[in-house]
Amino acid sequence: MKPDAAAGGPTAPAAAPAHLDLAPIGRVEGSVALPGSKSISNRTLLLAALASGDTRVRGLLDADDVDRMREALATLGVRVEPAGTAGELVVHGAAGAFPVKAARLFLGNAGTAFRPLTAALALAGGDYELSGVPRMHERPIGDLVDALRALGADVRYLGRAGFPPLAIAAGCAAADGAPDRVAVRGDVSSQFLSALLMALPLVTARTRRAVTVDVVGELVSRPYVAITTSLMRRFGVAVIEEGANAFRIPGTAAYASPGAIQVEGDASSASYFLAAGAIAGRVRVTGVGRNSIQGDVAFADVLARMGAGIAYGDDWIEARQVAALTGVTVDCVAIPDAAMKLAVVALFARGPTTLTGIGSWRVKETDRIAAMATELAKLGATVEAGADHLRVVPPRSLSPATIDTYDDHRIAMCFSLAALGGVTVRINDPGCVRKTVPDYFAAFGGISRPVREPAPGAPPPVIAVDGPAASGKGTVAAGVARALGFHLLDSGALYRLVALKAQRSGIALTDTARLAAAAAALDVEFAGEGILLDGADATDAIRGEAVGTAASQVAVAPEVRAALLARQRAFRRAPGLVADGRDMGTVVFPEAMVKVFVTASPEERARRRHKQLIEKGISVNIESLLRDILERDARDAGREAAPLKPAADAVILDTTQMTIDAAVAFVLGRFSAAAIADAGTT
Repeated sequence: MKPDAAAGGPTAPAAAPAHLDLAPIGRVEGSVALPGSKSISNRTLLLAALASGDTRVRGLLDADDVDRMREALATLGVRVEPAGTAGELVVHGAAGAFPVKAARLFLGNAGTAFRPLTAALALAGGDYELSGVPRMHERPIGDLVDALRALGADVRYLGRAGFPPLAIAAGCAAADGAPDRVAVRGDVSSQFLSALLMALPLVTARTRRAVTVDVVGELVSRPYVAITTSLMRRFGVAVIEEGANAFRIPGTAAYASPGAIQVEGDASSASYFLAAGAIAGRVRVTGVGRNSIQGDVAFADVLARMGAGIAYGDDWIEARQVAALTGVTVDCVAIPDAAMKLAVVALFARGPTTLTGIGSWRVKETDRIAAMATELAKLGATVEAGADHLRVVPPRSLSPATIDTYDDHRIAMCFSLAALGGVTVRINDPGCVRKTVPDYFAAFGGISRPVREPAPGAPPPVIAVDGPAASGKGTVAAGVARALGFHLLDSGALYRLVALKAQRSGIALTDTARLAAAAAALDVEFAGEGILLDGADATDAIRGEAVGTAASQVAVAPEVRAALLARQRAFRRAPGLVADGRDMGTVVFPEAMVKVFVTASPEERARRRHKQLIEKGISVNIESLLRDILERDARDAGREAAPLKPAADAVILDTTQMTIDAAVAFVLGRFSAAAIADAGTT
């Protein structure tokens, strides 16, 4: 997900901080490029795996749930490989016959992987065990298992009846004597019907007989079934709807690759940003538009009913604040996931808001009706929760709150919106958003603006990000700069350029006078992500190990540091600057609005550096890297000019067990809070 541009980088470990503090937000504005839809991503992967031929997939979501599906397919012998273009994958279809006939699959808490794979494996034939995290084992699957058994599949419960984990045996799965009609309940989860529909062509391809699925009871989340049938059509299987509650798979059905397919941006993820725009500003999301196959785009229509300004394009939706929002009563059967945001939007409306048709919330990642009621009350709302409804009466003003997230990504993202109410909100376990939108908080920070803008005529703000080598400071600084649209100063690059200039000019690293003269006359230009030295591209040249070692020696010289000081300060231009280095907050910009000292354990920094070098094809010993890092730390901390140390007023950010996205979000939060405090004194 991108707030006008991507944030973050892939070098930090996967752990996340215990909490994230969101400072009060005055307004939101900007554009967000959506990540791929989770529902479409996992359906597309499975259909491509079941099809004959190879499928090139573009725009696939990069998140935990999709990782679980990819891992499962790899275990089942389906090859999924990077394509020639960045971000594209090629799925080599197995034509309905998974190469591996016996396997154990761990699917985390990914319902969009667990339910469809259960059906596909049960009807394909083979011996498999499927399990997940404890919460997955509390999510019902009995209705799907009953339908599969009616088709002749051999599925057993390994624990409590009606719930995962499951064992599947080859047995007589979908034999020729299977019935031509099967029933499944529709009032618990639409994923049961979607799973059956996607798997049944494995039966029709063998028996050449049509099979009809009859839905018993009300079908919840019908638009998600529409996503399923639309994608099946792309892979050559046209599901015939016979009335409102019967779906027939033709006897001639068999999956075939469409060649290439683009995953739509996630309409459910769009709803967080559209809600923010409706509450306090203007936000456009790209990657999904008026012709989307996702029912969650209807969320924007509900915002319009509440009083927001909504506009659509072919590939975008925009929401803006035009007046005070008004509470509404909404049947949310068609938009259960997107509707969660309405419960928080209700905090900003005049009068109560009632959400009905949300019984399916209780069998999601957590009991979402109970969880939302509890957390909304912390903010001051009066909440009435029922079996399938939620009524929210907004408070006169919001209260600061610490939000528990229940290992549920949607709750974490929903309650970020509460910061628009002028209060500080602490989100516990923010890393749970990794399930579907890993960089959500960085994207949200990118469209957020402080309660008050800086005073007219004030110098552009500076965020100083210092730290030792391989701490992640450069990637964090770049992510913050992109999120805010600020200029970026990579001061390390300047010292590397001086070292490269010295090497090319034959200047000894001990000749500090000539080094300082070279630094003062340095002909350098930062062009986007590229760097020019003396008019020639030096982007890759300055990243070499020899240049890095020389730069560390060059940076020790006080004369060189003095020569580069004015050049570094000249990078401070509107709208603001993020300065990355080792003395940004202590020497170059001691007046910086925000000072962050990014660090990590030496062992973790050595591991990151080792990973970077291995990816470049450079063989290196991790123990020697650790020694180099420790020696460099000692040299940087002991140098006479600007020794490496945190500024007295810097916040220490240890990234040893933190993702880059979480670190970026942390710095964005500090900046927002500092901007508010600064504005309050003017």
